[in-house]
Amino acid sequence: MAIPNSRQGLIDYCLRKLGEPVIEINVDEDQIEDKVDDAFQYYNEYHMDGTVRSYFKYVVTSTDVSNGYIPISDNIVTVMRMLPITSSFSGGGGMFSVKYQLMLNNITDLQNYSGDLAYYDQIQQQLSLLDMTLNGTPQVSFSRRQNRLHIFGDFADGDIQEGDTVVLECFIAVSPSGTGTSTSIYNDMFIKEFTTVLIKEQWGQNLIKFEGMQLPGGVTLNGRQILEDALTEKEKILERLRLEFEQPVDFFIG
Repeated sequence: MAIPNSRQGLIDYCLRKLGEPVIEINVDEDQIEDKVDDAFQYYNEYHMDGTVRSYFKYVVTSTDVSNGYIPISDNIVTVMRMLPITSSFSGGGGMFSVKYQLMLNNITDLQNYSGDLAYYDQIQQQLSLLDMTLNGTPQVSFSRRQNRLHIFGDFADGDIQEGDTVVLECFIAVSPSGTGTSTSIYNDMFIKEFTTVLIKEQWGQNLIKFEGMQLPGGVTLNGRQILEDALTEKEKILERLRLEFEQPVDFFIG
């Protein structure tokens, strides 16, 4: 099938690119599965299409309060920030909140000024500045390999308690088995090219052990050449990945 839409379809495509069934590809099935996993790991780590920005919602339990951290799903690659739970100026409080009273008191003025929202926008910016200055934003530390999110101070001070809802802005790894993910990921150009070259690299590593061995008919195995070609192709693909498909590094200002 020309357009792979499954894991096995991707494997079959890569093997045909390497010459199967005309040429026997001396790579074990488990080795091929490993190379497919490696290709997707590179894709999630470096490719701009390998992750998607999303929001992670979590209800705090008593165990989380005792531990002092929140468990995070292993498909979350990066946590950008935690949204504030409450806001003294522009947040909750219903009809007694500053935001509600401001809108209530100024709705007539806004109508009289023919929909001019400049004044209202200035007040909102002022409230946001006060909120950021006095309350700040939650400071978090995400440990990806431990799947833990540490929130500095909030657990110890009692700001976060059992039953509170925490919302995180994060990047989630794109996976063919993930919810809502299309199988078109198997047809991604990088996935196809890189999986093929990884299988070719493994093929060369397998054959290099029999270098110089002569087969019936005078054919000599040349695994070293296959391995060298694969390494050269791999280096070019990775260079193109970093230059063309990787997200630019964010600048830190402080």
